[in-house]
Amino acid sequence: EVQLAESGGGSVESGGSLRLSCAGSGYLNRRYCMGYYRAAWFRQRPGLEREGVAMIDNYATENYADSVKGRFTISEVRNRLSLEMNALKSEDTAVYYCACAVKRRALSRSWLESDSYDYWGQGTQVTVSS
Repeated sequence: EVQLAESGGGSVESGGSLRLSCAGSGYLNRRYCMGYYRAAWFRQRPGLEREGVAMIDNYATENYADSVKGRFTISEVRNRLSLEMNALKSEDTAVYYCACAVKRRALSRSWLESDSYDYWGQGTQVTVSS
């Protein structure tokens, strides 16, 4: 069974930085998430619906939500999905989830559509205090 697990969440003051990491297990391929078509970070802020934060696809194309452009960077590091978060703001406070899509058909959909992803982590809390 494929499982994703986030780490690196915590509490930080406004303007600070955090790096989230997501590790996959339950498969033989050494690439993150079996060599995904898309890998992404989503977040759910208090009282709001889950939203896409950043995505990287198998062509190494990156996409970011407007609210995090220039501050967050998604990458694959040592077979783990990473999210480098800088200049954090209080509005970045959320539970952050990693996700991946392993079916090619995901590429025909918007990366923001959460139901286009096949596997999800359990989430890690990020709290930014002002």
